[in-house]
Amino acid sequence: MTTLYGLLGAALVGIGLFGLLVRTEALLRILAFNLLGGGVFLVFGAVARRGAGAGFAADPVPQAIILTGIVVAFAATTLAVALVLRIATDDDER
Repeated sequence: MTTLYGLLGAALVGIGLFGLLVRTEALLRILAFNLLGGGVFLVFGAVARRGAGAGFAADPVPQAIILTGIVVAFAATTLAVALVLRIATDDDER
């Protein structure tokens, strides 16, 4: 099952990277960057789960890092969307 999660995470990274390189609209680039980040979190979680599935005790540090990364990514996305909206409204006023 962890192999499936790893492959899905790699697919998300690929789709996000493709969208980041191809798209020119700011909001779509932010969405692509979030897909890329979600894929990285999923791959990192799959790697951490694979180590715990080998008979070792589960390590809570990767889970904490993933959770912290999700919170930081949410805050960065909120800031990026606010800046894009601010730039868009400033351009409309001119």
